[in-house]
Amino acid sequence: MKGQANENIALSEATLKLSELLPSILNEPKVEYGTKIDELVLKAPKELIQTICKTLQINNDLFFDYLRCLSVVDYEDFLEINYHLFSYTKRHKMVLKCELSPNQPSISSVSNIWKAANWFEREAHDLFGVVFEEHPSLDRLLLPDDFDGNPGLKSYPLHEYKEW
Repeated sequence: MKGQANENIALSEATLKLSELLPSILNEPKVEYGTKIDELVLKAPKELIQTICKTLQINNDLFFDYLRCLSVVDYEDFLEINYHLFSYTKRHKMVLKCELSPNQPSISSVSNIWKAANWFEREAHDLFGVVFEEHPSLDRLLLPDDFDGNPGLKSYPLHEYKEW
């Protein structure tokens, strides 16, 4: 597998099998594979997210039927979207990661694939300003409608907060 080696890996038998299956099923040279602690980690360009997610959900050998979490990490130079996936049927899990430009962060919505993405994407839009293309409704979820800015971003000014 391509990716960074990690000596502290404790992959389950199901996840080991998954790590062998995925490259041949996805057959996408732009996807990077790696591991982190007890999960398989894939890194893909944003233009492949819809295709990859749909394959992960419908392929009989993968069958990722559950989006555990969708989170955003602000690395200042880029934003990273993390899709934490699980298959109840196959009992394996993984993380799909995608980097976005912090200037105009946008990516295809996966709410048409996993219904739970609807709220996760609204939260990411609220807090980080990520635009999820073709999302059914990116209305505010956590913040008031008249709130200005995205408080999840490291660049957001936190008044009265001082570093040690």
